Amino acid sequence: MEYTYAALLLHKLEKEVNEGNIKSVVAAAGAEVDESKVKSLVASLKGVDIAKELESASLVAAAPAGGASEAPAEKKEEAKPKEEKKEAAAEGLSALFG
Repeated sequence: MEYTYAALLLHKLEKEVNEGNIKSVVAAAGAEVDESKVKSLVASLKGVDIAKELESASLVAAAPAGGASEAPAEKKEEAKPKEEKKEAAAEGLSALFG
């Protein structure tokens, strides 16, 4: 995870995302550098436009927020039948006592 954060930090600072820079960032953070993870990350980021990926990721992250706002409305709809059931039960009880 720290390698990904290092790459994002370098991108944000408009620095080149390469092995040397990632190693420097990870080492400066106090973590032990794993050469194979650094090489793997740099290879996987070759040809990737990080800015576009971050933009599309933020659009995807915003989508569940819309779905979450619909959930309380569904709960309100479920609450109405319960209230109606209580009223019907109260009416039934009053019939017992005249």
